[in-house]
Amino acid sequence: MISSQILQNSIDGMKNISRMDLCVTDTEGKVVATTTSFQTNYTRAVEEFVKSPADSQEIQSNQFFKIYDEQQLEYIVICSGVGENTYVVGKMAAFQIQSLVVAYKERFDKDNFVKNLLLDNLLLVDIYGRAKRLRIQTDVRRVCLIVENDNGRDINCLDQVKDYLGNDKREFVTAVDENNVVVIKDLTAEENESEDIEKLANNIVNYLKREGMNNIKIAYGTPVNEIKDVSRSYKEAKMALDVGKIFFDDRNVIAYGQLGIGRLIYQLPIPLCKMFIKEILDGKSMDDIDEETLTTINKFFENSLNVSETSRQLFIHRNTLVYRLDKLQKTTGLDLRVFEDAITFRIALMVKRYMKYMENAEY
Repeated sequence: MISSQILQNSIDGMKNISRMDLCVTDTEGKVVATTTSFQTNYTRAVEEFVKSPADSQEIQSNQFFKIYDEQQLEYIVICSGVGENTYVVGKMAAFQIQSLVVAYKERFDKDNFVKNLLLDNLLLVDIYGRAKRLRIQTDVRRVCLIVENDNGRDINCLDQVKDYLGNDKREFVTAVDENNVVVIKDLTAEENESEDIEKLANNIVNYLKREGMNNIKIAYGTPVNEIKDVSRSYKEAKMALDVGKIFFDDRNVIAYGQLGIGRLIYQLPIPLCKMFIKEILDGKSMDDIDEETLTTINKFFENSLNVSETSRQLFIHRNTLVYRLDKLQKTTGLDLRVFEDAITFRIALMVKRYMKYMENAEY
């Protein structure tokens, strides 16, 4: 159903052009929108008109018109005036509102369809049947992006994202909850998918920042070829959003394909993580490792276990770095200069970070 504000704006515009008063009521005669400052009781006249088989009728010097929604009577439009123009103006207003009913119903149906598609609430036959009725192509390559807004309810992220995308028919934009907006983007054959998706995500982030939203994160899944697989891209984007907060919290944009081993760790049960940490460290705690050593380790990993480059970037002597690595080996039993030990410790750090995140999320 169209909002009263939309109906009011429509008949106000018609009155400004025609200088004739218009009123829209429901099928019981209750006024939904009107251009007159005084209230007229149309209840009896509307009841009589609803019972009649006519789609338009003159009653008490007013022109009445019926508005249908899929053969179901929805509104009555009443035009007040003198002369032949009353019918013409009323007919034009009725046509405009009838068009709004069709347009808004289609928009609502598409939004409802997209939400159910994302949430896997549709059978396969229903997906293709409803897509055909809504004139949505089923074999277009698409990708899902989730825009998360942590700025609070006072800023409407959905409207801002729609404003940025404009009237591009290749995107569906909907809200799945109060914080997350989902964009389903069509991909053309000419586009470089990874670069263009990343560019679109970064452009949205920059636009929203200019609009006063600073806590924006965007995640996206992998492109899919069929409309039935859009929910898979959406689930991947959701996972990317969650995993990104744990292991890539410094990024505003994260792709499912960039999650690496973090995606596997995210799916591990907490008891298994605790067992792994206990076995690797032989009962010792990760908290025993000081901040300076952790910084050294992370830089060592960033430089692919290259001692010379790591010491150069940390502005320390090579022997100092070797000393810190030896000290860590005595504490954990792992020599990070050995590839297998380095991988084990890297995973242990990520598992610990995951456990800490999940622990905080419970409170």
